[in-house]
Amino acid sequence: MEENKNVSKNSWKRIFKKRWFFPAVYLAVAALLLTGVLWYQNAINQAPDLAEDMENQLDDLATDQEAEDEEDATTVMQQQEVLEMPVSEDMQVEIVTKFYDYGAGAEEQEQALISHQNKYYQSDGIALSTSDDEAFDVTASLSGTVTEVKQDPLLGKVVKMEHEHGVSTYYASLDEVFAEKGNELKQGQTIGTAGQNTLGQDNGVHTHFEVRKDGTPVNPEDFINQPINKIVAPDKGEEEDKEPATEDEEKEDEGSEENDNATEEDSSTENESSTEEDSSVEEDSSVEDESSTEDSSSESEDNANSENETESSSAMENA
Repeated sequence: MEENKNVSKNSWKRIFKKRWFFPAVYLAVAALLLTGVLWYQNAINQAPDLAEDMENQLDDLATDQEAEDEEDATTVMQQQEVLEMPVSEDMQVEIVTKFYDYGAGAEEQEQALISHQNKYYQSDGIALSTSDDEAFDVTASLSGTVTEVKQDPLLGKVVKMEHEHGVSTYYASLDEVFAEKGNELKQGQTIGTAGQNTLGQDNGVHTHFEVRKDGTPVNPEDFINQPINKIVAPDKGEEEDKEPATEDEEKEDEGSEENDNATEEDSSTENESSTEEDSSVEEDSSVEDESSTEDSSSESEDNANSENETESSSAMENA
């Protein structure tokens, strides 16, 4: 064992005594140090890029999460959005003109008629007004797009909005209009202010509000606080039943008018014929009177002649 240890010590001593040993060690250490320095510098240079990449990835994740949250919020809002009155929640308004419903009672139908120039028109919506007859803000009853802004000679300023599920809303009798065509409005945003119009001038300051499903007017009161997908138009069968009845009534009215005209013509004809008959009778009576007068005059002349002849004959006899 001692001999082996001595051999190993002698071999290391021989290596240390070599001239190339220590330069080789120095070069190896220098190479290691240089490698460490270069790696450290590269790591420092790459650190901002890595940090920036990490920041970009975090921003992308945050953006995607926000988009998903917005989509979820939009979906929830669309599911929960219901039809509201076109005024703010704290505004106290009353319905001064109702929607004309063919199935309603006579009193409600009377409240749904609009008088203008001695004529009555059926209301396709409801008119809202305040007790103090003051102007108030008119808001969007549903979220949607403004598709039309116009000035109507009877309804005044009118704003039309389109919504999902074939639903559209109309806001008329506006004084000021803040919305423009193409605007995307959220539910509750201000469209304009209530004003006056020619057709509903008896209502004073008000707004006329209509709801339509696929172009057919529906009663807004039936769907207030109802989801937009619950808004439905009247059955076509009911509309068809009502339309022929109206046409029959018009035909009956026309027939009665024709009968009245025929009766008037007949009465006038009878009057004319009776007048002609009376005139002819009068003419006949006058002719008869004249002939009787002539006959009487001729008879008197004959009598006078006979008397004269009698007198002359008696005178001749006396002579």
